[in-house]
Amino acid sequence: MKRRKVRTLSRLSQSWLLYLLALWIMGVAPAFLASGQSNPAKPKPRHPAGSSGSTKHSTSSHSNGHRKTAAHTATRSKHSKRKPLSPKALAKSHSLQRAFVASSQLRPMAQELTAMRSPAAYAGVTAYAQSHIGEASSAAYLALGHAYLEDHKFPEAVASLKKSSTAGQSLSDYADYLSAQAYLQGGKWPEAELVLSGFTARHPDSIFVKSIPVLEANALIEEGDPQTALARLKPHFGEPIANHADFQLAQAKAEMMAGQPDSAAKLFRRVFLSYPLSNEAQVAKTQLAIVGAAAPLSPEERRNHADALYKAGRFNEAGEEYRSLAADPAEAGSQARNALLVAAAHCDWKLKRLNKQELERIPDTQDETGARRMYLLMELARDKDDGDAQRNIVEQMRSRFAESPWLAEALYSSGNMYLLRKDYAHAIEYYGDLARRFPKSCEPERTANCSNYSPSSHWRAAWLNYRLKQYSEAARLMDEQIAYYPGGKEIPGALYWRARVYEQQERRPAMAAAYYQTVIRVYQHYYYAAEAKQRLMALGTVSPEYVAMLTSMRPEMIPELSDDVPEDDPHVVKARLLANAGLNEYIAAEIQAGDGSEEWGAFAEAEIYTSYGETFRAMRVLKRAIPFYSSAPITAMPLTYWRILFPQPYWSQIKTSAAANGLDPYMVASLIRQESEFNPMAISNKSAYGLMQLLPSVGKTMAKAEGMKHFDANQLLDPNVNIQLGCRYLRQTMDKFGGRPELVFAAYNAGDARVVDWRSAAGDQSIDEFVESIPFTETRDYVQAILRNEDIYRSIDQAAAQTALQTKAN
Repeated sequence: MKRRKVRTLSRLSQSWLLYLLALWIMGVAPAFLASGQSNPAKPKPRHPAGSSGSTKHSTSSHSNGHRKTAAHTATRSKHSKRKPLSPKALAKSHSLQRAFVASSQLRPMAQELTAMRSPAAYAGVTAYAQSHIGEASSAAYLALGHAYLEDHKFPEAVASLKKSSTAGQSLSDYADYLSAQAYLQGGKWPEAELVLSGFTARHPDSIFVKSIPVLEANALIEEGDPQTALARLKPHFGEPIANHADFQLAQAKAEMMAGQPDSAAKLFRRVFLSYPLSNEAQVAKTQLAIVGAAAPLSPEERRNHADALYKAGRFNEAGEEYRSLAADPAEAGSQARNALLVAAAHCDWKLKRLNKQELERIPDTQDETGARRMYLLMELARDKDDGDAQRNIVEQMRSRFAESPWLAEALYSSGNMYLLRKDYAHAIEYYGDLARRFPKSCEPERTANCSNYSPSSHWRAAWLNYRLKQYSEAARLMDEQIAYYPGGKEIPGALYWRARVYEQQERRPAMAAAYYQTVIRVYQHYYYAAEAKQRLMALGTVSPEYVAMLTSMRPEMIPELSDDVPEDDPHVVKARLLANAGLNEYIAAEIQAGDGSEEWGAFAEAEIYTSYGETFRAMRVLKRAIPFYSSAPITAMPLTYWRILFPQPYWSQIKTSAAANGLDPYMVASLIRQESEFNPMAISNKSAYGLMQLLPSVGKTMAKAEGMKHFDANQLLDPNVNIQLGCRYLRQTMDKFGGRPELVFAAYNAGDARVVDWRSAAGDQSIDEFVESIPFTETRDYVQAILRNEDIYRSIDQAAAQTALQTKAN
C-alpha cells in the first residue's frame, strides 16, 4: 500500500463494552490484566511470543547520532552512583506504588477518554471512579478533570479534581495544578490564586513548582494586583525560567499594568521576536499594538518574524505578515515591498494557490527578489510540464543570478523534473551544475556558494552516470562524494557502488574488497552492508587493499545506555500511576525529574508503554531518544532497548499467517514496523487501515479470497484479521513481482503501476541497481528500511539465543 502519514482512529466505538472487548481481542490491554494478575507490584513487560529476553521513518540511511565501537554487553548495566532514597522518599514511593496497584485496571478507559472524550468514554471513567474508593477513585477523577479541562468545561473540571484530592493524595499536586489551570482559563482569578499560593509548600517535590510563579502572576494580574504579581516573579529573575516566553509575557503584562509602559514594551518586543512560534508571541503582538510606540518594531524585525513563520512551515501566517508589511506606509521603498510580495507569493506556492498573473505583476529586479521571482516562475512551468519555459528561465537565472541560492533551488528542482521524466542526461546536467556552482553543504555552517542540496545532487549525478554506463565519470564523482561529503547519508551507497566499479569495470578486486569491508564495518545494518557481504563472498579469498582514507572511517561513538531503571524512584512510580490515569503528556517530564534519568529516562518511559502493550508509543520514545539506533551494532545497546525498537507483538499470528502464505515472518514484522509501527488502530489520510495499512477495497478482496463473509472495513483494526488479509495481499504482490522483496516493497509503498514503469525502464539492471534507481526518496528509503529491519530482527533473536546459552552454561 502507498505509504502515508498515519493518524490515530478518531472514533473507536459507540459502546464502551464493545471497546473493552476489542481491547481484549486485540491484545492491547495491560499485560497484568491479560495474565489475570489483580495486584501486581508493577506491570510486567510483555515478552513477544516466540522471542527470548525482556521486551524492552526513521527510515533514513544515515544518522548523525553517536556510536560506540567497543562492545556493550546486552545485559542490564548497573548504577554505582545512584543516591540511596531517604526514608521520606522511600515512604512516598511505597505510597505511590500502592496507588498504582489500586488503579491498575483504569488505563484502557482513561486512554479512551484522553484520546476521544466521547460521552461513552466519560461514562466509563465516571462509573469506574464511582465504583472504587481511595487512590483508584482519585486517579479516575483526575482523568475526568483533565478531560473536562481539555474540553473547556471548567466547572466540571474543578468538581472532578476536587473529588480526586478528596479520594486520595498520590496525585494531589496534579489535581491542584489542573484546578488552578481550570480556574485561570475559566476566569476565576481569586480561586486560582488561592490554590496556587500554597502550592510549593504543599508539594515541594512536584514537577510543577517551577511553573507556579508564572501562574500566580497571571492570576494576580487578572485580579488587578500587578505589584504583587511582580513580587512573585522577582525572586526568579536570575533563574532559567526567567528566559521562558510565558515568564517574560507575565512580567510584561504586570509592568504595563503597573504603569511602566516602556519596560513592558521592551519585554513584549523580546517575546515577539525571540519566541516567534509561541502562543505568547501572538499575545505580545497584540499588546505591542497598544504600547508599541515606546518600543516600535522595525520593518526588519517584523520581516525576521515573518521569515521565522515561513521556515516553520506556517505559510498562511507568514503570507499574511508579508502582505501586511508590504501594505504598511512605513515600509519605505519599492524594493522592500517587492521582496515582501515575492515572499508572500512563495507562501502561496507552498499552499498550492499561486497565481501566475499576480506573480508576473511584481516587477522583475536584478537582486535576490528577482531571483526568487524567477525561481517561482520556473516552478509554475514545471508544474505544467512546460520544459521549454523551464529551460529558458533556468538559463536566464544562470546568466543573471549565478551565485543566488534561488538558482540552486531551480537547478535541483529541474534535475528532479528530468529524473522523473527518465531524461537522465538532462538530469545529470542540472544536478552536476548545482554541485559545481555550490560545492559545499550549508550544514553545519553556512558559507559562500553552499547549498543543502549539494550532497544529494552530487550523488545523483554520480549515480545517473553509472546508470548510463559512463563508469569513468561515475567513479570520479563517487570518489569526490566520499571526499567532499564525509558523514553524509549518501556515503554508504557511494562506497558500495565505487566498489562495484572497482570490481566489475576496473577489475581491481582488492580495492573492491576494501570498500565492501568498509561498508560492512562502518554501516553494519544498512541495506548496502548486506549487499556488500554478498559481493565480498562472491569475490572469494581476496586480500583487501590498504586505503588510508577507508581505514580512518569509524562508526560514531555510542553513549552508555542503561536499562537499570530505579523501580522505587518516586518519580518513576508516579509516572506509572499517571499512565493509569491516561495522562501521557506528563509521563516524560515526571521521569526526567528522577535522579540519573538522563541515562535511563527514555527507556523507563518506553517500558511503561510496553507494559501496557502499547508498542508503537514505546517505539516512538526510543526512536526520538536514540536516532542512531539503525547503525548501532547489536552489542552496542542492551537487548531490552532492541526489543522495544524492534518489537514482536502479535508474533504468533504473524508466524501463522506468514506460513500459510509462504512468507518469512521476519519480513512481515519488518513491513508492519515500517507501515504502522505496530499500532493496530492506525488509519492513514488515504484510509489505509491497521497494522499492514490495507485499503478497505483491498481488505474486501482479500476477505473474499479467505472465505470471510460480511466483511466490514473496521475489521481491519483487528490485528488478527489485518495480518491474515495483509499476508495474503503480500503473497499476491510477491507473485506479481516474481518473489523479489525489493519490487514488492516498492509496490506496497508507491503502487504497482509505478514499479512496473520503473522496472520496464530499468532494462538489464540488477536488483540493487533497481533499488538505487527508485526516483522517489521516500520509497527508496522505505524499501531499504524494511530490508534493514529484517536483518536487525534476526540479529536480535540470534543475540538473545546466544545470551540464553551463555546464561545456561554459567
